Amino acid sequence: MAPGSSGTEAASGPAIRRAGPGLYKNTGIERVVYYALMTAFICIACGTQYPVSEAPPRACPICTDERQFVPASGQSWTTLERLRKTHTNKFRRLATELMTIETTPPFGIGQRAILARTPVGNVLWDCVALVDDATVDVLKGLGGLAAIAISHPHYYTTMVEWSRALGGVPIHLHAADRQWVMRPDSAVQFWERDTKSIGPGLTLVRLGGHFDGGTVLHWADWRGGRGVLLSGDILQVVPSGHVSFMWSYPNLIPLSAPKVQRVADILEPFAFDAVYGAFSDRGQIDANGKQVVAASIARYIARIGEN
Repeated sequence: MAPGSSGTEAASGPAIRRAGPGLYKNTGIERVVYYALMTAFICIACGTQYPVSEAPPRACPICTDERQFVPASGQSWTTLERLRKTHTNKFRRLATELMTIETTPPFGIGQRAILARTPVGNVLWDCVALVDDATVDVLKGLGGLAAIAISHPHYYTTMVEWSRALGGVPIHLHAADRQWVMRPDSAVQFWERDTKSIGPGLTLVRLGGHFDGGTVLHWADWRGGRGVLLSGDILQVVPSGHVSFMWSYPNLIPLSAPKVQRVADILEPFAFDAVYGAFSDRGQIDANGKQVVAASIARYIARIGEN
C-alpha cells in the first residue's frame, strides 16, 4: 500500500517499480507511467476533489467535520474519469435567465449548480462534481463563463476542473473558508469583508452561519429590477415556502439566534423577489422573497428563543 493510501482501490493501470523507499525512478518509461497513474481523487460522500496523487487521501476533512459525515460503509473515492462513465448532467430552465445543472443519478450531497445568464456574462453559482465534454459544450454554446462563485465548502467539489475547462475563469470564495479548499489553484480568488461586487448589479454577500464564509449571490437587476437571491443552503429553502438555517444539516445542529439575526441585518439593504436554493426537491420562492425571508427569520428566532 502506498504512503497516504486509505486502502481504497486506486486508479487502475500497470504496476510501477520503486527505486527505493517512497521513491520512483526519474528517467525513462517508469517516470512516464508513474505520472500517468497520478489522479485527482474525489470523495464519493461529498464530491470534494483533492490534489493529484498516487493514492486517495486517508480521510476527507470535509466529511470528518461535524457539518458533514463519513458514511457507515467508510470513506470511499472515485475519479472524474470514472464519474463521467456512470453519470450525466442535465440542464433545466429554472426561471428567466436562470438554468440549473444537476447530475443524474445524484452524486455526493446531491446539490445543483445554477447558471445565471447576466448581461455581463454567465456566472456559475455553486458547483457539482461532474464536469464533462457535453457540459462544457453546452456552456460554450451559451457563451461560456465569466466567473464561478460558490456559497460554501460543501459545493467546492471539482471547481478547479470547471475553471480550467472553461478557460481559467476566476473562482470567487470567501477568505473565511480558505482552510476548506482541498485543491488550491491560481484561479481561486479569495475575498474579504461582507460584500464583493463581481459585476454591475451582481454582489456576493457573506452571511456566515453554516460556514464562517457562507455566501449568497444577489442579482439586483434580475427581471427588470425584481432581484433574486441565489442562496445555496446558507438560507435553506424548505417545502413550506420558507427558509431555515442550520450549522449542520445532516447532524441537525441549529444556528443560534444571534447568528440568524446577523443574517437578517446583512440582508436588509438588498431587495429581492425570488430565492432559489441548492436543491430542486425542496421548493422555491418565486415571489415576495424578501418578506418571506424576514418572516422565516422571525419565526426561527422565536422558536429557538423558547428553548
